[in-house]
Amino acid sequence: MRIREVIVDHATIQRWVYKCAPLIEAEIKKRKDRVGASWRLDETYIKVKGIWCYLYRAVDKLGNMFDFLFTRERHRISPCSFLIKAISNNSQPRVINILNVGKIAELKALVIEKKS
Repeated sequence: MRIREVIVDHATIQRWVYKCAPLIEAEIKKRKDRVGASWRLDETYIKVKGIWCYLYRAVDKLGNMFDFLFTRERHRISPCSFLIKAISNNSQPRVINILNVGKIAELKALVIEKKS
């Protein structure tokens, strides 16, 4: 905007974000590829810019990562909330393999509850 010498207040840009974000999200959901029926949920501890962080990934059978959660701290509910978000944003998986995730019993109970 500055290059074209248009002066816009930050509040105007914020209103544009509130107005356009749902429209953009709807278009993205329409164009999103289908996710396979078999998922793998993985937790990894990685170093980013010198800080250790947790990366939760959801990968389908073909190896395509379709959802992730990136956090600095490992909270008890992080894997559960991530799984709920992944299921709500995609179709219900037939099989979920849980790899390297703490609190596996809680996640398995959540998966069984979601399937019922």
